[in-house]
Amino acid sequence: MRELLLRGDVVLVVTALVLSLVGALLVGSATRAEAGSTVFVKHLVNLAVGLVMAGALLRLDRHTLRALAPVLYLLSIAALVVVLGPLGSTVNGSRSWVELPVGLSVQPSELAKVALCVALPMVLADAAERGRAPTTRDVLVSGAVVGVPVLLVLAQPDLGSALVLLALSVGVLVASGVRWPWLAGLALVAGGAVLAAFTTPVLSGYQRDRLTTFLDPSADPLGIGYQTQQVREAIGSGGLLGSGLGAGELTQSGRIPFQETDFVFSVAGEELGFLGGAVIIALYGLLVARIGLAAARADHFGRLVCVGVATWFGVQVVENVGMNLGVMPVTGLPLPFLSYGGSSMFACWLAIALVVSAAPRER
Repeated sequence: MRELLLRGDVVLVVTALVLSLVGALLVGSATRAEAGSTVFVKHLVNLAVGLVMAGALLRLDRHTLRALAPVLYLLSIAALVVVLGPLGSTVNGSRSWVELPVGLSVQPSELAKVALCVALPMVLADAAERGRAPTTRDVLVSGAVVGVPVLLVLAQPDLGSALVLLALSVGVLVASGVRWPWLAGLALVAGGAVLAAFTTPVLSGYQRDRLTTFLDPSADPLGIGYQTQQVREAIGSGGLLGSGLGAGELTQSGRIPFQETDFVFSVAGEELGFLGGAVIIALYGLLVARIGLAAARADHFGRLVCVGVATWFGVQVVENVGMNLGVMPVTGLPLPFLSYGGSSMFACWLAIALVVSAAPRER
């Protein structure tokens, strides 16, 4: 933590830390009736491990990080392949987890976001350093670098994570100065992937139900439709100031499944109210803005890394908060720093370390 504060933007690091600690309070409130303080403590342990991992990554300067980008990328691809094999485990219709011998589980798609944030800038930074737009070869290589992890994540299947990977890739490509016909082609590919999710057996029945319920809330009134209705009711009942931490009726009754992960924002809505939810969203806005500031003072490679991280966080926050409010489909994406889950917490703090490494604070 000390290294993050010394080398990086203090406002950026402190904002991420505040979000993580707020997440611990919300996760603890959502799970205390069933698990006591166990999940609260685990969330703090995940935070501590994430800080240690970020500190370790900071030992690499941006030049070393750029040189090691292919290694990080290949390791992430290997992990995505492993998850589809016998070591992978299925949760909610998606084979997204690898069970480790020590009793822990890892979600490789989260770590793939970190790897793509350095691998794609590695491919595109050279053109920017020469003062020109990416060539056709650059774009085709970038397409392959993006396409492999996206296809492996879709094979799990995990549409939400695949869309985040595509979104951060678009952000990096736009920042690199790629010409608009290539961007239009990528948009068509993304649209085709979403269409395929609805019209082919790519997604499991459980995941398809989550998407169709968004279009027709009455389609699954006893399953995901009931769940999303309870989430909206919890947020709506919070009013301006909320019922108080630990005092939300729906949250404390345990009537919202996966509230500590997918729907942690509903805890804030019910117990902290509109103002509490607005403060959380403002903190995310500050976080993304500070990453944008880091991009402005970084070199070409560092700027693309920062744009990738900012796009990843921004898209994932909009999707998660949107699905809590009922204006976006339920995709199972966690809320960065707030949602319970080791893989998400580790990936988010590694991303902060990438930003700090790419654009260190001027002494």
